[in-house]
Order: sequence, then C-alpha cells, then structure tokens
Amino acid sequence: MKAIDRPFAKIINGATQFVVPVFQRNYSWSEENCQQLWNDILAAADDEFAGHFIGSVVYIATGDTAAGFTRWLLIDGQQRVTTLTLLLIALRDHLQVVGSSSSEDGPTVKRIEAYFLKNLQEEGAREAKLVLRRRDDETLKALLAGDELPADHSTLIKENYEFFREQLGAVDPDVVYTGLNRLIVVDVTLERGVDDPQLIFESLNSTGVDLSQSDLIRNFVLMGQREADQTRLYKDYWAKIEELFRGSERTFDNFIRDYLALLSQTKKLLKSDQVYFTFRQRFRSAQRNLEELEPLLSDLYRMAKYYAAQSIGTPNDRIGRKAANLRGFGDVLSIVVMKLFDCYDRLGSLSENEFCEALDLLESYMLRRSLIGLQTRGYGMEFAKLAYSIDDETPFENFLVHLARMPETYAFPSDKEFRSALLETDVYHKRVCFHLLEGLENRGSKEPSPTKNYTIEHVLPQNPKLIAEWRAALGDNWEDEQQTWVHRLGNLTLTAYNSTYSDRSFEEKKSIKGGFSESSVRLNKDIRERSHWDVSAIEQRGVILAEKALQVWPGLSVDPGLIERVELEEKKSLADKRDPADIQMSNASRALFSNLSARLRSRFPELVELPGSKSISYHDPRFFLEVIPRKSGLSLVIDLDYSESAAVSELMFDASDWTFIMYSEYSGGTVCRVENEDEIDEIFPALQLAHSIASSS
Repeated sequence: MKAIDRPFAKIINGATQFVVPVFQRNYSWSEENCQQLWNDILAAADDEFAGHFIGSVVYIATGDTAAGFTRWLLIDGQQRVTTLTLLLIALRDHLQVVGSSSSEDGPTVKRIEAYFLKNLQEEGAREAKLVLRRRDDETLKALLAGDELPADHSTLIKENYEFFREQLGAVDPDVVYTGLNRLIVVDVTLERGVDDPQLIFESLNSTGVDLSQSDLIRNFVLMGQREADQTRLYKDYWAKIEELFRGSERTFDNFIRDYLALLSQTKKLLKSDQVYFTFRQRFRSAQRNLEELEPLLSDLYRMAKYYAAQSIGTPNDRIGRKAANLRGFGDVLSIVVMKLFDCYDRLGSLSENEFCEALDLLESYMLRRSLIGLQTRGYGMEFAKLAYSIDDETPFENFLVHLARMPETYAFPSDKEFRSALLETDVYHKRVCFHLLEGLENRGSKEPSPTKNYTIEHVLPQNPKLIAEWRAALGDNWEDEQQTWVHRLGNLTLTAYNSTYSDRSFEEKKSIKGGFSESSVRLNKDIRERSHWDVSAIEQRGVILAEKALQVWPGLSVDPGLIERVELEEKKSLADKRDPADIQMSNASRALFSNLSARLRSRFPELVELPGSKSISYHDPRFFLEVIPRKSGLSLVIDLDYSESAAVSELMFDASDWTFIMYSEYSGGTVCRVENEDEIDEIFPALQLAHSIASSS
C-alpha cells in the first residue's frame, strides 16, 4: 500500500478510469455537504501558498488494465470524487453558456473534459473517467453527455449538479478552477494480490463511526505544525483539554459550540455535527500562524477548565461545589458558568460571593421551573443570550438584570408559584425530586449526609394494598387520601433502608433496626418525633419543608432602578445605531420634528432619542414621549395622565378614548396633535411635566 499527498487534479488526470465497486453504497451527499466542499474550494483559491486537504482516495487496479489505460476500483472516497465530478460538469456547462476563460491557464470546456471528465482517446465504457453504481451511473452519464435525464434518475446526483450550477452564477469561474487545482487528497494505492481491498474497505467504513469533532479539531489545529511544535502544543494544551473531557465527547462538542457562540454571539446555536466546520472556518488563519495558534490553544484550555468545572469536574472548593449543584440540569447552563468564571478568574470583575450567588440563582431558577413544570424547550438559546449579556465590567449586575428580564415564557418563578408547587403537586415524579430532597438534607450543613447511598422513601407507602394500620390512620376515605397525599413533599424522605421499611406500619418503621428513631438523616427528625402519621402530619411537614426550600433556593430580587439603568443603556446603544432622518416624513412634519427634537435635547441633555420603525420615542430614564410623523404634522403620545395634561392645553385628548393609534409602539395617558411651532410652544409644559415624572420615579 502506498499513500502520498497529491493534488486531486493529478489523480483524475490522464488515461484512467475510477469504478465504484458494487459493494459500495449509493451516492449520498446532501446539499449541506456540497456547500461545505464549495466553501473549501473558495478558501483554497484564496490561499496561494497552501493546498487544501479534503480527505483520502483509496483504490486498487481492476486487473483488466490495457496499454496506456488504467482502470481502478474506488474503495474509499467515492462521495467526494463523485461530488467533484458533478461540480466539474456544472463548470463545463456554465462555460458553454458564458464562454471560456480568457486566462492562459483558466478553465475551458475542452480542458475540463480532457483533464477531468472524459478519456477522449477512448470509446464506449472507457470514455468516462468515473463509473458509478446502477441508477447513479445512468444519471451521471446523461449529465456528462448533456442528454435528458432518465425517468428513474438519481435525485441527489441531479440536485447537487443543479446546486453547483446555481453557485457558479455568482463566482468567477477562474476562482473555482484555481481552488479545484489546489485540493489535496491522501492518494492511497493498494497492490493487488498483497492488499485485501474488502478488508481495508470494511476497516474504513463498516464500523459506522466517524471521527469525533474533537479528533477533527485536534488534527486541524496540530497537523500543519512542525513536529517539535506539534509535540509541545499537544502536551501543553490539547492533552490537558482531552483529559478534562475524557469519556464525554458530547460535552466536548458542546464546549466548542458554546465557546464559538460566546465569541460570535450567534443567534442560533450550532448542531453537534457543525462544530468542526465552524471552528475551522473561524480559526483558519490561526492554524497557519503559530503566534496566533498558541494563544488560541491557551484560551481554549482556560475556558475548557471553566466549562468542565460545572459539567464534569470534581468540586474541591466553594465555587466548585456550587457549580457541581447545577450538573443535574445538564450542559445547558455551562455557557453562563463559563462566562461567569472568565469574569471571576481572568478579569477579576466578579467577586467570589457574587459568583456563588449567581450560581445559587441559576440552580434556584432551574429547580423552581422544573418542579412547577414550566417549558424547557429553547433553554439553550436563552442561556446563550444570558451569557452574552454579561459584560466584562459589571458582570453581576448584568446577570441579575437579564435574569429578571427573561421572556415571559422563561420567567424566574415567584416564591408564591414555588411554594404552591411544593405543597400541592406530585413531587415524587418530578425529575428534580432527589435533587430537592438532597438539598433540603445537606445545604448549610458542615457535616453533609452521604446521600449518594440513599433512595427516596414514602413514609405512607405507595402500595395501593395498604395494611390495616395505614387504612385506619387515613380514615374511611383512605384510598382517596393515599392517592392525594402519597407523593407530596411532606410524605417523602431519604433513607438507606428503603427495602427494610417496605410497606410496614408507621410504628414499625420507627422502631425497627435502622428505623426512623435511629436515623441520623436530618430530614427524618420531624418524622421520628411524631407519634402517628396521617394526612395532617404530611401536610404540616410539607409546610415546614416548603419554607426551608424557599430559603435554600431563593427567589430573584433586583433593584428596579438597576433594571432601568441597564435598559436605558441598551436604548442608548440602539439610538447610536439609528438615525431619525431614516424615518419617512413630509417636509412639513420634518420641520416640526426638527424644532421639537432640538428643544427636547436642549432642555433635557441626558435623554435618549430612539428612532423606531415609524416613530421616535424619548426616555430619561423611563419613556415619557413618542412622536409619530403625519402628513401635515406630528401626533404625540405622552406618558402623562389626561387630568394633568388637559389643564395645560385644549390640544390634549384622553388616550383611553382611542382604541388604536396608527404606528404607535408605546402607550400613555395623553394623545395630542401639533401642526405648527406655536402649538409646540403651547403643549411643551406638558412634555416637561411628563419628563419630570419619568426622571424622578
């Protein structure tokens, strides 16, 4: 077996033919695969100093080679070879329409056919340079000959050819041809009689396991470096990253996804199979420059440590323990924890106490919502946006404000909602039940119980065939009472003696060896002190545990002034990017608006003038005025009670009398219309009053 790096053009060129053997699968590349190959070709064209590696091509002689003509069985690489052939046919057909390149070395119809598509000196079965399987081959032959496609054509062959035709319409054919000639493959030639092509094919394909994203990224990062640098970079950085995520490739993929998301603040998180390609595209220049690559690897390793601390790390300090409390909720919170860690460890803008409080609030948010049964779909993007909102200077304030401003569907549950769920719902069947009981047992204790050895115990058994003692304790409606209360928080505890307790009576559960009377579990203190166990006892214990839960998992309390300041900064940022001149106005309304705007900005220099789609709003810090241009004047929506504005001018109207104000984005108590500067003078005291209320409340 011989393997060398060669340009793809040199493999396919010459009097040669590649035949896809019968045991190969049908052509299966999707448009997404074609798009990636297209991107690679354009990238290769843009880099005149390096080729672009696209994989391997493995083949063996068919055994029926003639003088001056060689036929090969294509063992591996048929997908990329077929796709490149489709691109070359599309390029040939495109040139037939627009004309061949005027460049001396550029693409022409004749060159493409002679070098890549046909053996022009051969006829019949030998003419095509690529022979596919059955229906795929009939479709390829039709495209190659420029004939009508067969009725039973290959959909993917047709669609991918058409995809490339469409792409070629927007790119210089010379660029595409240059990129094609810079594609590099590992050319693996097998020797017949020595190498077993079937065995090699099976080793390449039959496992069905592709290279992991971490493998692909590692090879991308290290392969182009000198051997000494490869060894050093692997030892200093990559081996340590691999160790952090050992046994958890999915977590590594999620880390790279979230790392890229933080850098680009993307509005859509990547799928797991997109991570490598996006990483490669973003860090292509760093991969070629050691001075860029080493800082990248250093940053990756640092952020990987932050990520792993929450997802798979071993807690060994206060922050580590609190981060580990989030682990049961999956990796969805890791992007936020990673950003908080960066502010705490690298920037020093987040104190240890602030970091721990943020982690406690994240846990409380997740546990409360899970126990209440609120929506979890879409968490990934919502937490990504939360991470984006955490700036480097005031991370804790930004964190609190954004958590308080989560969309209604993802709002932080109130204490009332949490208490109701704790007292009135089936807690046992919630995914967070054990997490809840474990927290009630150990949080705040310097001697935590070994809860990993415990299971959940129902004091009142859940077996519907209750013994007489339990039926008597529950009364005549014992069946209904059991169904109502058996899975409530007040009836649940933790124990290492679950099988021992079984469905015994309450007295036996207390008195047997290892029973409640001997239990060191703190959750069992209230149980062992009771003489009997009935609905009243369950209800009373539930109230006690619910109040403790409200302390362990606190609610969110944020200063409204802080939220207001952050919202104002956001409006300022938006205002800097927008221009009132972009809003369509008549000449008359533009003149009036310019007068009013100048007076407002002169009188209130700190206000924010925020252009919208059809109106301009004013904030200082709260909203107090919206100006809506009309054909012959301006409509104003003023955040002022009509009883106060009516005393200023007869131009004022009660907004409650208006069911709809065209183009308005805000609401206020007063509506008015001005059509000249004198009317602006008349109503301006009302605007001053609205501003004073907005700036002081």
